Amino acid sequence: MSLAKVVSLEQSIERVAEMKAAGKCVVFTNGCFDLLHPGHVALLGQAKAACDRLVVGLNSDASTRRLKGVRRPIQSESERAAVLASLAAVDLIVIFEEDTPMELIREIQPQVLVKGDDYRLDEVVGADFMKSIGGEVLLAKIVPGHSTTATIARLAG
Repeated sequence: MSLAKVVSLEQSIERVAEMKAAGKCVVFTNGCFDLLHPGHVALLGQAKAACDRLVVGLNSDASTRRLKGVRRPIQSESERAAVLASLAAVDLIVIFEEDTPMELIREIQPQVLVKGDDYRLDEVVGADFMKSIGGEVLLAKIVPGHSTTATIARLAG
């Protein structure tokens, strides 16, 4: 696994600029990725297929807690980042503290933004911004029956 893929916001801005300068198309997606499951892997694969380089915004522990509740995340941000970094589809990971990745999207300005099709286009954080810069928003097909919340519920009995 390559923890060199896990970078700061400042490093991500620089690396994405280098990717674009090399003629690469950059796609961005984000999430908590608490317990990696087939749904996550499918989403990341679809995101990578949309462009040359995949940047993943990873919710920090504090951000995940605010979004998912006090018992989450199950794995720390460093553990979640390490798992994501081991995936060939993922080129760069940026951990962010905010509840949404809007600042990150504004800073790196990907050409494509990907979220799952469990969202409507008007619900996707950053969709309006992407439109304003001539970017694209794709809704990836969600694999039914897979979610971290459902997995945790099954484990709890």
